[in-house]
Amino acid sequence: MALYLLFESASGYSLFNAYGLDEIGQNTEAVRNSVLDLTRFGKVVKLAAFHPFSSALDALNQCNAISEGLMTEELRNFLELNLPKVKDGKKAKFSLGVAEPKVGSQIFELTKIPCQSNEFVLELLRGVRLHFDRFIKDLKPSDLEKAQLGLGHSYSRAKVKFNVNRVDNMVIQAIFLLDTLDKDINSFSMRVREWYSWHFPELVKIINDNYLYAKIAKFVEDKSDLSENHIPELSELIGDEEKAKEIVEAAKASMGQDLSPIDLINVQQFAQRVINLSEYRKKLYEYLVTKMNDIAPNLASLIGEVVGARLMSHAGSLSNLAKCPSSTLQILGAEKALFRALKTQGNTPKYGLIFHSSFIGQASARNKGRIARYLANKCSIASRIDCFSEVNTSIFGQKLREQVEERLDFYDKGVAPRKNVDVMKVAIESSLNNATEKDADGQIDEASVKKSKKKKSKGENEDGESMAVDEPIQFVTDGEPETEKKKKKKKQKLEEQLKNDVLGESDGHEAEQNGTAKKKKKTSYDDLGNDAEAQNGTEGKKKKKKKSKSHDE
Repeated sequence: MALYLLFESASGYSLFNAYGLDEIGQNTEAVRNSVLDLTRFGKVVKLAAFHPFSSALDALNQCNAISEGLMTEELRNFLELNLPKVKDGKKAKFSLGVAEPKVGSQIFELTKIPCQSNEFVLELLRGVRLHFDRFIKDLKPSDLEKAQLGLGHSYSRAKVKFNVNRVDNMVIQAIFLLDTLDKDINSFSMRVREWYSWHFPELVKIINDNYLYAKIAKFVEDKSDLSENHIPELSELIGDEEKAKEIVEAAKASMGQDLSPIDLINVQQFAQRVINLSEYRKKLYEYLVTKMNDIAPNLASLIGEVVGARLMSHAGSLSNLAKCPSSTLQILGAEKALFRALKTQGNTPKYGLIFHSSFIGQASARNKGRIARYLANKCSIASRIDCFSEVNTSIFGQKLREQVEERLDFYDKGVAPRKNVDVMKVAIESSLNNATEKDADGQIDEASVKKSKKKKSKGENEDGESMAVDEPIQFVTDGEPETEKKKKKKKQKLEEQLKNDVLGESDGHEAEQNGTAKKKKKTSYDDLGNDAEAQNGTEGKKKKKKKSKSHDE
């Protein structure tokens, strides 16, 4: 029985004929010993046919099909052209060796070509893979390596489905940098205040903002040169004319010491660095807001961009945050306090990073733990929607935020909030409406709206199938549709149950009285019957005794 081998490479499909198996022996050990020797292995296996791929995209499609256990039309045509034909009702005189058993089973189902996949076939294919560039003429090893490398990269990209717009690593790096910039700007601005206060100490009490203080220190330089002519420029920097006048008056009667020009130049340069850092911090915050709205819009609209980014960075990624339960998300950032409380058997922390949310600040002291637990629940829902949904929308986050606000009102004022099911129904409907009305560019697709209106007027659904408009919806129970009679019966039963519930107290009391009366009658009748039977029994015994006495006499 002839044996053919199907080998899939990055350059194309190839078919080999294993015709000299008797020379090495038909077992796996003999094949292993002969694989390394090309002169010996070349006598066993011979190239029968080769079909190159037309492009890199074609190679990727064929590779994806093989990995999923599917046979493409290209592979089917290649096998039917180069293998002997199998007649109907007769056994084939050959078999096809395949590396993937799933592909072999589908080939047999569709083409009736017998396939096998075992250790013997895998060893033969290993030898073919080792000497593949020798079997095919005009194929260099470098060309084969390039094809394998390109196919491997494209296959991994297609499997991972890498999306540049949804890279959460950029958000993690941005929030780390933002936190470090806040610390650095704070420490540098304090250094500017201490340094310049030797020359102009009264300015610290007038200007509280660090960014404005650095700007004014750079603008003023030497306090002795400051005059009333500089008031308009100072008012433009500060935004308040009265404070500008106060600075000028304080400079005239300042108690600070004079500084040399070199010292003033160094202070000015350092103040300029602080200004540049604070301006870059603003740009970085804007970048973080845009990235969070692209990656996690629902989480950002619920809890804010900064707190949401901190949660993502602490969890490691958006997918890790989505996998966390709400109880874990609630105490993210408070791990030390949690383990200390577990060790000392004290009270566990109520919140971690979500403490910086505005909702917990609005809640009262006794409701902070409640609202933290509720907020963590909603944050876990929002992160899962952002991670696993394909539609980029912030509607769910807005509705979840409304729910948290309603829960705050419930804790403070006692106003009953809406149910989660009702809120999510409204969110799903609004998201579906936005998805149908807007195209990829965010503009309303008038053609699709017109088509949907036409189909609705004709009574067709989105697929073009006819849809009955006037027919009532039938609810299926136990495999059979509910008719109108059944619905009426159900309504009647519900009305009867309601009446029984309303009138249950009076009817139940009467029923209890009737039941007790019946029980009393039954007991009295039973007692009478038992007494009659007892009397009859005693009279019968007396008669028997009299008869026995007369008989003896």
